Amino acid sequence: MMVTSSPYPTLGILTLDTETPLGEIRFKIPNLVVRRLYIEQIQSMLLPDDQEQMAGLQAAKELYATGDMQPLCEFIERRYFKVFDNRDYRWAGEFTLKTIFLTLLFQDTFYLIDSEMDLARGYADLTLIVRPERRQYPLLDIALEFKYISLAEAGLDGETARHLSHEELRDLPVMRDKLAEARSQLQRYRDALTERYGDTLRLRAYAVVALGFERLVWDVAEAEP
Repeated sequence: MMVTSSPYPTLGILTLDTETPLGEIRFKIPNLVVRRLYIEQIQSMLLPDDQEQMAGLQAAKELYATGDMQPLCEFIERRYFKVFDNRDYRWAGEFTLKTIFLTLLFQDTFYLIDSEMDLARGYADLTLIVRPERRQYPLLDIALEFKYISLAEAGLDGETARHLSHEELRDLPVMRDKLAEARSQLQRYRDALTERYGDTLRLRAYAVVALGFERLVWDVAEAEP
């Protein structure tokens, strides 16, 4: 629907949201139907093969049902990251990483999905909260915090990064720092989400760190006693 009262008309693909403190206009995707179309289009561009799409969605189901993040991260390393080349590093970052995960985790039938949810004076990168009418199913609530390390920041090239073991990846000082930073943020978000949604929450919180478009390391942010 065109917003004729605004100098920024839209055609329903985006709609007006808010203004920044400087008066800049923010737009948002207006509803879940349009949001799903965006997600499906991005997924089709990055994973044109239907069988690969199904394999990615199956890895996502493992996370929903069991909390095992490893199949999803392995799929992204093996399939998604191969789509990118050196030129894409110019735009690489946490937003790119979040978009990749969102294309596989977007399941709005079962989840209330929020990007940059306002929590504890911060913004959680991605949250998937089980819909109230779906609470009878054994689905986990999920919070994810993403960090990105460039190859230059780690002092590595792509070939070296690809051949590091998981233990060697975790031992990189910059990796340890990013994981610790994400876990610290998730502890605050966990408390805020529990306060907001109550004791029915079955929350698993994950720190996910990418090393370029080569490797992924993840960690569970456990609830503090």
